[in-house]
Amino acid sequence: MSDTWSPSSWREKPIAQDVKYPDEKHLASVLSKLTTLPPIVTPPEIERLRYQLGLVQRNEAFLLHAGDCAESFDACTHENISSKIGLILSFSLILIWGARLPVVRIGRIAGQYAKPRSSSFENVGGREVLSFRGDNVNGLDVNDRTPDPERLLRAYFHSTTTLNYLRGLLASGFASLHHPRDWSLTHVRSPSLRREFETIVDGISDALDFSLTIGVESNSTSYERGGGRGTLREVDFYTSHEGLMLAYEEALTREFTNSKKKHYYNTSAHFLWIGDRTRQLTGAHVEYFRGIRNPIGIKIGPSMEAGELSRLLDIVNPGKENGRVTLITRYGARKIDDHLAGHISAVQKSGHPVAWICDPMHGNTLTSSSGLKTRNFGTIIEELTACLRIHNACNSRLGGVSLEFTGELNEEGFSVTECVGGSMELSEEELGLRYQSFCDPRLNFEQSLDVAFLISNHFKHKRRNGNKPGAVDGTDVLYSELGGRPQTPN
Repeated sequence: MSDTWSPSSWREKPIAQDVKYPDEKHLASVLSKLTTLPPIVTPPEIERLRYQLGLVQRNEAFLLHAGDCAESFDACTHENISSKIGLILSFSLILIWGARLPVVRIGRIAGQYAKPRSSSFENVGGREVLSFRGDNVNGLDVNDRTPDPERLLRAYFHSTTTLNYLRGLLASGFASLHHPRDWSLTHVRSPSLRREFETIVDGISDALDFSLTIGVESNSTSYERGGGRGTLREVDFYTSHEGLMLAYEEALTREFTNSKKKHYYNTSAHFLWIGDRTRQLTGAHVEYFRGIRNPIGIKIGPSMEAGELSRLLDIVNPGKENGRVTLITRYGARKIDDHLAGHISAVQKSGHPVAWICDPMHGNTLTSSSGLKTRNFGTIIEELTACLRIHNACNSRLGGVSLEFTGELNEEGFSVTECVGGSMELSEEELGLRYQSFCDPRLNFEQSLDVAFLISNHFKHKRRNGNKPGAVDGTDVLYSELGGRPQTPN
């Protein structure tokens, strides 16, 4: 690996998941235009996230990384954005209440438009066509599969529009702890979830009333030292996407001076990750990622060798800087016991500081009898709880979760039906009722809050009982509430 790096040095390496455009001149023109457009995010925001991810690494905060598998241009509406943010805020509030830790919120939003595919072509209705690669590449319609460079510009403008509304929403007091019922309760149909959430909200209301009575206006903590905003009225919120389209990422990579040092920042998002299909040590994506200042994520699956993981960390973080690398594990419930402990051991021996977060979604996708892609809530919980158990056994700690979920509602106000199970006991026969994802299946509002309470209860009981012999584990409490421990489907 050469020490010389530039935003374009990736072009000298073999690239996985490349997109072939029929008109290279058109592509060059679009990329040239992108280089002149303003940054979507700023270096101070990126630095603040690095600081806060350092807190996650030191067990002083918990990371919630969540949103759509892939965004669509058509879903860029104020209703959908508000629903996403409301769900993320609700989820993080439940975590804070149980774990008594600040939550770092990173949305899969304002740029998550491209998707890797296992094959360049797919068969649709007996016709072989180019695979759909996301709205910033081509269209879902089978007659719109030719990659179009103009879609990169549309992705930029949809990203900026989304982030602009998101910033305005949060700055207007939408995230205020004085009215958390506005985020969730109109959507929650499960009586047990509604009672659980009401208990938290009532407790917070009492605490805020008491604080106002004695004249406390804020509760600034060490979490805010990185430049964050007040806890009661505003929150820090960060954007992310998979850094798949390297030409687009290069066009939005800018050089800035920070503390008298020059750094290259990817200004398309605060946080980017390398996918399980593009993490080749000598490949283009690793070459690009090693040079940007942004904190980065790396997806870790069953095919990752322990030695390969150590070498990859040496490449992307040779200085072993805090807050730089987040490892996102995604094995599948049946494979996590075979791989996670070895990966934890390899990282511990390497001395690299990392934040470990669990993606219990991607390794547990299956096809229903009706042909729809789905995920079983019980299997998602099984991988998540195995992850908690293995980290504890390895003297490590799970620092966060990465989930594909949505707060979207249909015109009648009902949640999507894409994953089976959960407290609402969604059956496979009900999947087709409100299946709205054009990519991977997502947890809906109720199912997402189920997961939030699982994690919250786990940390609450761990905080209260420590590691005392015979102490009740929070996950067992939730299992009993959901009707018993889930089983991995055959």
